[in-house]
Amino acid sequence: MKFQYDVGLIGGCGLVGLPLALALADTGLRVLIYDIDHESVAKVTKGVMPFMEEAGPSTLKRVLKNHTLSVMDEPDHLGDCRFLVLIIGTPVDEHLNPSFNGIEKALERCLQFLRDGQILILRSTVFPGISSHVQLFLEDRGFRIPVAFCPERVAQGFSLREFREIPQIVSAFDQTTLEEVRRLFSRLSEEIIVLSPLEAELAKLMTNAWRYIQFAAVNQFYMIATEHGMDFSRILHACKYRYPRMAGMPGPGFAAGPCLVKDTMQLAAFCQNQFILGHSAMLVNEGFPFHLIRIIERKTPLEDKIVGILGMAFKADSDDPRDSLSYKLRKLLSLKAKRVLCSDPYIQDSTFVPLETVLQEAQVIFIGVPHRTYRELRRPPGKIWVDAWDCLSKVEEAS
Repeated sequence: MKFQYDVGLIGGCGLVGLPLALALADTGLRVLIYDIDHESVAKVTKGVMPFMEEAGPSTLKRVLKNHTLSVMDEPDHLGDCRFLVLIIGTPVDEHLNPSFNGIEKALERCLQFLRDGQILILRSTVFPGISSHVQLFLEDRGFRIPVAFCPERVAQGFSLREFREIPQIVSAFDQTTLEEVRRLFSRLSEEIIVLSPLEAELAKLMTNAWRYIQFAAVNQFYMIATEHGMDFSRILHACKYRYPRMAGMPGPGFAAGPCLVKDTMQLAAFCQNQFILGHSAMLVNEGFPFHLIRIIERKTPLEDKIVGILGMAFKADSDDPRDSLSYKLRKLLSLKAKRVLCSDPYIQDSTFVPLETVLQEAQVIFIGVPHRTYRELRRPPGKIWVDAWDCLSKVEEAS
């Protein structure tokens, strides 16, 4: 059976799909992107990255020039793809329970264009058992399309580099499909780890939950130290300096973004909400903005203060604001302070103000995320700074 394209990515203009499409197209495979986001499709077609990605702009221009990447906002040509990669994860609802609706809607939209002999790969994080559910979903509708789960596991913004550095996990329900997806992802990484679909689903959730719990542990330590008026950065340095058993200990800060808390709650739902560590981690991390405000309120009242927040992305040097706790901090401060000013060099928002405005007008300034530019600024005198990240430890106060 011949196919016009080697790989088609459903939802391929997003933060997970586009780097994968670029990486595969850069190996010489014929790659098709289908996405309903017309604006992103238009940008990618013109060679413009819709978000920040290291080496993304140059790679996009190269694969477009080489004609190994095609981009469409209609699903008509999905049947021309040997592999289909579905980039739709399992979200959680307002009660923190997983929802399959997004995946079902995406599949329903594409069903008429699918054909037997294709392989469907689930790439985004899913609730354990979803791969099996999708396989039955297709079989019930008369399709002979085997399903594989090969989770994304790279750091946002550095995907193209980490595809080459990090082993790829692959899984499938039969050996033939497993060998096919192994060959596909071997184009990105020399090391392939083989699991069953359920094992792979759990591995992805456990990876994110472990990271979330690590952040919660350090944030809890930070709370303990600062509640007693101590400088946590000095304690953290003492814990880690030339002590290998603490080398992996992260620093404190906002543990947020579109994956960590969501995936921790999916793992909790999978074990009938008996994941006590996961729930405790959520309480600590989500309560961290409250703690920072409480520490400042012990020093000075906020009712008559203009307060600034520097950094609204969910992590440093990113343009992604999804689920950033800086927005929670802003909401809380808006109930307590005279005025709240927000700034971020990477995010376009009409409500934000320039960095200079925050530095000039705010009397209390929170570091929401440690963007590189904040590590280089000169602090105007007379301000109260709240920097859980220890971003400003080497920044001098302006004279």
